[in-house]
Amino acid sequence: MARHKKRVADLGAWLCFEDDAGQGLRPPKGRTWGHRGHTPVVRVTAQGTKRVSMAALICTKPGRRPRLIYRIHLDRGPAKGRRKGFTGTDYARLPDAAHQQLGGPVVLVWDCDNGGVPHGTWPDPVCD
Repeated sequence: MARHKKRVADLGAWLCFEDDAGQGLRPPKGRTWGHRGHTPVVRVTAQGTKRVSMAALICTKPGRRPRLIYRIHLDRGPAKGRRKGFTGTDYARLPDAAHQQLGGPVVLVWDCDNGGVPHGTWPDPVCD
């Protein structure tokens, strides 16, 4: 990785690391106790939001403070025409947003885990 960092520094580019994650907000099962014959009522939080997904870039450049650029998507449950998570276009727009905000060239490094990214959205990875 060190030789790649030198090459990035020679280009005057930002080195950006991309990753994504998701978290379900509903508990698997609500449990409580109650008196015999009386059904307990359990309130479960996160009624409207079922899942939160996040994609982020941490961008570094020698002599500059690191920058965090992220996007969040909330899945609010089933509805016609509503998407559950990030689309390939959303993932492709993230490095573009980094390029616009940072005002310079960007070298992108990601984990080669195509979780949720449709084939052909990203350029073919070079994974060492």
